[in-house]
Amino acid sequence: MHNCRLGPGFPVWLQSQTELVSVTLKNAGLSGPIPEEWVFKISSQIQRLDLSSNQISGKLPFRFNSFPNLRFIVLSHNQFDGTIPSSICSIQSLFNLALNNNQLSGEFPKEWSFWSSILTVDRLYLGGNKFTGSIPSWIGSKVSAFIVLQLQSNSLSGHIPHHLCTLPSLQILDLSHNRFSGTIPNCLNKLTSLIYSSDRGWNYSGDFEVITVTVKGRPSEYFLRNEVLVLLTIIDFSHNDLEGEIPEEISSLVRLATLNLSINQLSGNIPSRIGNLHLLETLDLSQNQLSGQIPQSLASLTFLSHLNLSCNNLIGRIPSGNQLQALDDSSIYEGNPSLCGFPFSNCTEDGGNMHEHHEADNEKLGLYTSEVLGFIIGFWSVCGTLILKKSWRYAYFQFFDHIKEKVALAIALKVARLKARQ
Repeated sequence: MHNCRLGPGFPVWLQSQTELVSVTLKNAGLSGPIPEEWVFKISSQIQRLDLSSNQISGKLPFRFNSFPNLRFIVLSHNQFDGTIPSSICSIQSLFNLALNNNQLSGEFPKEWSFWSSILTVDRLYLGGNKFTGSIPSWIGSKVSAFIVLQLQSNSLSGHIPHHLCTLPSLQILDLSHNRFSGTIPNCLNKLTSLIYSSDRGWNYSGDFEVITVTVKGRPSEYFLRNEVLVLLTIIDFSHNDLEGEIPEEISSLVRLATLNLSINQLSGNIPSRIGNLHLLETLDLSQNQLSGQIPQSLASLTFLSHLNLSCNNLIGRIPSGNQLQALDDSSIYEGNPSLCGFPFSNCTEDGGNMHEHHEADNEKLGLYTSEVLGFIIGFWSVCGTLILKKSWRYAYFQFFDHIKEKVALAIALKVARLKARQ
């Protein structure tokens, strides 16, 4: 029941529906904690539980073992708090766990590493909470079925672990808006679903499934139904504390559509083979410490529609190409004063920015002008006064005559003394 206002209370009549396999009360106006008696009196045959986009508060239901057949748990966009109950490990065939955009906290339950059903989970949405700690080692080392792993907008820390590279089906990896540090793993070229086409489909519940991702600089919702969204391929590590160079191996992810590494402390050059990502639509490397020239291969990205390289230390000529010529917003490159070419001013013969040369010439001209003006002002402030003031002019020349006489007398005395010694 999408968008049917049934709340604020939880509908009691559902408790009499003992054969239900799907409960979907999305955006139903429900509020307050989930009554325990309501949860555990509805059908135990439920395969899908969707209570998203309400104002449900309190703790998550702690007796998930009452629903052994659950495949889809969608409790996102509510006000749940506390931790994830370990009872969720009793579910045997879970595919989709969506707890994003709540107020959940704590670290990932240690019991998950012993959860046999976690092997089947292929979509994990935990973004927009208050989770802390590091990414657990069982992601990748034990569980490799993930297609979507969204952990954005939490307080997760530590390094991005290399075992994430062992997720062959991964299409969406979103770790943005956390506190990750260290370098970007150089093993990302092992994410085979971002290199080769995959025949694997997504497991659907038969209802509409909505996924929210950030593409082209803004959050977008995608509605999925009985199809594989093969073009939704995203890596987002933005808003962290990552450092070091962008690994060249990232250029192997030829099926990648969105790459966002903005607002970190990355340094070094942009990978020279970035143009290999021929399906790339969004590239955001802004607000880092990248240096060197923009690779010419960037001009070969014919699908590129959102580019942001601002606030780095890039230099030289901006590559020209059909697609880059269409991206004529100068803010794409702002904050790189040594860049030149379209949409900025023309380059000099050595590839420098003519604007910088003009600025240097203007500085020299200003220096010379100030020196000349200083001389003229100083000269006329003295000589002009002597010309205009007759009394000052007499006093001035008398003063110099007096000084001249004293100097002449001193020289004569000095000469006389020298002769006397001889």
